[in-house]
Parts: sequence; C-alpha cells; structure tokens
Amino acid sequence: MIDWYASHARALPWREPGVTPWGILVSEFMAQQTQIDRVVPRWQEWMHTWPTPAALADAPLADVLRAWQGLGYPRRAIRLQASAKAILEQWDGQVPQDEAALLSLPGVGHYTAAAVAAFAFGRPTLVLDTNVRRVITRAWAGRAAPAAHVTKAERELAASLLDDSSGASWSAAAMELGALVCTARAPRCEDCPLQASCAWLALGRPQNGPKPRRQPAFNGSDRQARGAVMRALSSPSQTSAVEQCWPDAEQRERALASLVADGLVARTPSGYALPGS
Repeated sequence: MIDWYASHARALPWREPGVTPWGILVSEFMAQQTQIDRVVPRWQEWMHTWPTPAALADAPLADVLRAWQGLGYPRRAIRLQASAKAILEQWDGQVPQDEAALLSLPGVGHYTAAAVAAFAFGRPTLVLDTNVRRVITRAWAGRAAPAAHVTKAERELAASLLDDSSGASWSAAAMELGALVCTARAPRCEDCPLQASCAWLALGRPQNGPKPRRQPAFNGSDRQARGAVMRALSSPSQTSAVEQCWPDAEQRERALASLVADGLVARTPSGYALPGS
C-alpha cells in the first residue's frame, strides 16, 4: 500500500517538501468535511496571507471569516485563529509536536492531533479519518463500512497495523487509498493494491455494513440560510445585501440570531456586520 501511494498520491500543495507544521495544521482544519479541490486554492491563498500562527493571531476576525468563505462551518475559522493565538502564547509560535499538546488547541480533536503529529512530524500516530476507517474495515474486518463511531475493537485493530518505521507513511497511504480507490459508493477494487488480501472482496463485497445515516436536506435549510447571510455580510454592500440574500424573512432572522450567538456576526447600530468590520 505504501508503494502504491508513492506512485498514485495526489500532488497536494501541503504535501510538498518544506511545508511547515503550521501549513499542515491549516490544511487539516480546512479539509474537514470539505472537498479537496475546493481546499487547494483557499489553502494557498491563506498561507500567502497568514504564513505563520503569529500572522493569523493578529488578523482582524472579519478578514479571517471572509477568507474562509466557501469552506463551510465558519466556526472552524474562529477556532483556527484561536489555535494560532494559543500556539503563539504557549509554544512560542511553533506548532507542538506532541499529540496531547495538539489536543489542547481549540478545535483540534483526536483525528486532527494525530494527523498533524503524523504528517508534520512523522510520528506513527493512529490517524483514523473516514477513509482510513473504511479501508481497514473492508480489507481486514470484511465489512462494507465502519460503524458510526470508532469502537475500541476498531481502534485496537488499526493500532496493530502500525509500526514505528512506517506509521506516518501507512496512514497517508490508507487515507489516499480510501479517497481515490476504496470509496464509499463505487470502490474500484480492480485497482486496489490490497485486492489479493482484502477480506471484504473475498466475501463478494456484501452490503454488511451499518445502515447509512440519512443526511438532512441542505437546500432550504437553516444551514444554507446561514451561509447566504455570511456571504452577504462579506460583500461590500453588507446590510442591504443581507435583506436580499434569503427570501424567507423569518428564517433569515433565525439564521442571523444563531450567527450572532456563535460569534460569527455582530450587531451594529446600522444592522449586522462581521465581527471587527
């Protein structure tokens, strides 16, 4: 699988030699539930504007939120800036290498901490994103998909596949294999380097995984309304644009109220604006 990765890995900018641990951390924040092709140009712009934690820590929040447009869940932008401030204050501006220290950063969970420790510092940490979990579940456990939440047995199985010499490379390879070949809906088993030993393929690819959770509709949702409001407030006309950004006035006001409660929008004497505008 590591050999397969060496010749098939996508040429993503944060994988290039010389990328700082800060660049890796930014990429992990951005890639959470966001398509990689949308992340690449935004990551490049972000790293040009704020190449260090110190640079982002001093940035106006309104600029940070504008730069995050299109990446979903703008609260992640606030947490990334909070992490930058913590890195500046507690680790002298250097992203910590220790997984436990990374976990103390705002917005950093077990996956992100493990991913940064692995991909920025080469640590053989247990990196369990959706793609890695799917590869392990199919190839070693013979099931179509992992459970909704990581189980103790799954964590123990994944840990048994790591070793100190190739842990970080193995995690990167498993992640890429799940993203490109061992996909959720249309796996390309004929192109998989694990096809000769995959337990799920040997069983005939049975649909024996947990029942997929039904995702709530996005069109017309409060989440879509929140996004429309954020885009409107990022435009030059701001308040006037907000009044026209969503047809349902009641839902628009509900979106505004929730954004204010989340610290993503501020009330002003003239209406609403991004914080610090």
